Amino acid sequence: MRSFGFAVAPEQSAGFMRAVTLLGPRSMEDIRQAALATLAPPPDRRQEFEALFRAHFHGDGSVAVEGDGEEETAVKDDGAAREDSVEARREEQGGELASAREQLSARQFVSDEDRLVAFRHALPGALPARRSFRTVRTPSRGAVDLRRSLKEIVRADGDVPCPLLRRRQSVPRRLLMLIDVSGSMKLHTADYLKLAHAVVQAAHGAEVLTFGTRLTRITPSLRLRDRDQALARAASLVDDWDGGTRIGPTLLAFLSVPRFAAFARGAAVVILSDGLERGGHAEMETAVRRLAARAFRLSLATPLAGDPRFKPETAALKTILPLLDDLVDGSSIESLTRFMLSLKGPPAFVSAPSTTLRVVPPP
Repeated sequence: MRSFGFAVAPEQSAGFMRAVTLLGPRSMEDIRQAALATLAPPPDRRQEFEALFRAHFHGDGSVAVEGDGEEETAVKDDGAAREDSVEARREEQGGELASAREQLSARQFVSDEDRLVAFRHALPGALPARRSFRTVRTPSRGAVDLRRSLKEIVRADGDVPCPLLRRRQSVPRRLLMLIDVSGSMKLHTADYLKLAHAVVQAAHGAEVLTFGTRLTRITPSLRLRDRDQALARAASLVDDWDGGTRIGPTLLAFLSVPRFAAFARGAAVVILSDGLERGGHAEMETAVRRLAARAFRLSLATPLAGDPRFKPETAALKTILPLLDDLVDGSSIESLTRFMLSLKGPPAFVSAPSTTLRVVPPP
């Protein structure tokens, strides 16, 4: 159901399995009723759910996705990576080639020397922190630990030279990377994936997803320590390399899956994209607004900002500009690593209600 765009939480999947176990099942109708009760497909997609159920359990053939004429965004999680890998079918370059047309292909990465060792060592200490509800012992500047203090009083027959203190622990915030793999970003996706591998290896809880015409979570693949193996597995998982661009629908699909949307709550979210959305940009504005409300810091790194003459002249970029905390140069690994190591500092770009954008290089 997730591959056909249904928002199904892990708790719903577990509830469905428990319901089937409880019912027996005695018939396929019991399974269908259990699926309706626990997976809760939307009423407007009931016919699509019925067709999907018949195709899966009765083998009635392929499922034709019904809708209002617009394509549904497929969501893919890295559960089991395929071993086969197919080279990209055609070559595209330039932002003007961004489109909403889906093209499925695979990608292979060429190994080069690791320029990210220093970045991996520095990243954990460079992430913004939050106060955890857990507490740790501290010799000073904390609250009185009443329980430990009372134990020490009893142990010392009522004599405690100084009270024992605790303070709330500070933990790094989650780092979430959303990488555009459409045709207009073809020259940069290889570097972005190498950077993403370094982030996942260095930062605990970091998450990486790719989007173009589909949405794919590749974090488990990037947890492999060997970078070449990790990128090869991620390349075999993503189906929409160098295809069209549907930024708004894919970001909305990300927010519609509860487990994915939780990745953005209180996190530093970095979107690596040129922001070239074809067609209407209402969905993109809605998605970015919802992301900004969830995230601690929302940043857009665009390779177009590598040109000093760059200005956000598209309607989509002008619309989302007030929602961003940062708009930075994403044209190279060096500029991106500098920016990520400055996430503790002030925003690299503070939006203002003006028509001219000034891109401030990160410190």
